[in-house]
Amino acid sequence: MHKFCDFRPNNTYIWTIFFMSTLTILIVIVFLLGYTSIALEGITRVNKAAVALLMFVLTWTVFMVDPGLYFEGTDPHSVANGRIVHHLGETATTLFFLMGAMAVVEVVDRNGGFNFVRNMMRTRSKRSLLWRVAFLTFFLSAILDNLTTSIVMVMLLRKLVQDRKDLVKIACAIIVAANAGGAFSPIGDVTTIMLWNQGVITAGGVIKELFLPSLVAMLVPVLMLHFSLKGELAEPEITAEDVIDELNAHQRRTVFFLGVGGLIFVPIFHSLTDLPPFMGILLVLGALWLITELFYGTARLKKRENIRNRVSRLLGRIDMSTIMFFLGILMAVGCLEEIGVLTLLGQWLDGVSGGNHYVITGLIGAISSIVDNVPLVAGCMGMYPPTPTGDMAVDGVFWQLLAYCAGVGGSLLIVGSAAGVVVMGMAKISFGNYMKHMSLYALVGYLAGMFCYFLLRTFVF
Repeated sequence: MHKFCDFRPNNTYIWTIFFMSTLTILIVIVFLLGYTSIALEGITRVNKAAVALLMFVLTWTVFMVDPGLYFEGTDPHSVANGRIVHHLGETATTLFFLMGAMAVVEVVDRNGGFNFVRNMMRTRSKRSLLWRVAFLTFFLSAILDNLTTSIVMVMLLRKLVQDRKDLVKIACAIIVAANAGGAFSPIGDVTTIMLWNQGVITAGGVIKELFLPSLVAMLVPVLMLHFSLKGELAEPEITAEDVIDELNAHQRRTVFFLGVGGLIFVPIFHSLTDLPPFMGILLVLGALWLITELFYGTARLKKRENIRNRVSRLLGRIDMSTIMFFLGILMAVGCLEEIGVLTLLGQWLDGVSGGNHYVITGLIGAISSIVDNVPLVAGCMGMYPPTPTGDMAVDGVFWQLLAYCAGVGGSLLIVGSAAGVVVMGMAKISFGNYMKHMSLYALVGYLAGMFCYFLLRTFVF
């Protein structure tokens, strides 16, 4: 323990506790200020990645003022640096997974692979289009991730729907379906990726037990929205781009199935080899990179197009600000874990809820519709250590409900998820419009999915 000055033993103890409390409070204040700034990004216009990185550095800087308050030993600074490296290693597994997945999806997208999906959506019936969009979004988001799927589906929807009101309603369904689809897959949402990497859920367990609740959370609001759509759509115009897509259909379809099939293979690779999931995604990226290099090396393409579509160029299109945000927020949460704040918060939540994990995770899901679900889930992983048996065990009720609630709960408000925010911008949907057309439906679906999970855990699993 660090020596402050030559006080008597009891006074030294009192001063140590006081100084520890002061540093702990200061770290929490830094985190809360940063968290608030992230939540208010739409008002402050300050990129949340910048704030998250500052949170990361400042919380650990305050911690290093005297790490001996938290660690015993002759060299607490070395111990503290070791803990930082430990948290960085855990964080890096998530970051490399995300970067690999982003790169694979970017390759598929830039090579027109997703235009194959558009042909599957073509229909004149508004209601038929709603259901096709909802189911395609639901299943694609389980493979690609909900953010990427939302971007792809809105881009395709804008080419198929001319009427503004119809476009808004179906785009709202995309948000709900994307978040629900991402919740039952280990690679469908950043939060499920985090939980999977942490080892508190397994790919087989979360798919088996969350598929039906997630499907219910999608079906209920889409069914309620179904009755507000009537009539047929206007025939979309055929553009020069459509003709090009048709001429390159075989090439684009090949890239699509290689990329998407590789993403499906990642959980299988993990279960076969027991290697971390990020190694599976890097295997897929390397294989797709090699195949496209060979493909473009023999293709009769214009030189400019040949260079533009190579993976080495597409890597520059990865959203590094998102990666930096996850780095900052996860490392800052790691600091809160080291000072014991998350453990105390978890004990308080258990006391308030009477230990009812349905109440705790349900509230977390509702809160995630207001603030970012990434730090919420990261905080929960620090608050509640996994146990060998019970609700907190691997694939236990708490962790599976957390995956469901953090994902699906973001659909309650349009700003509650990354998918909602991106659709809000691309489809020009206002906060009020989403509240009017979807928020209540999403809430009913959210609760119906939780009830479905309760029935499954009580009578089936």
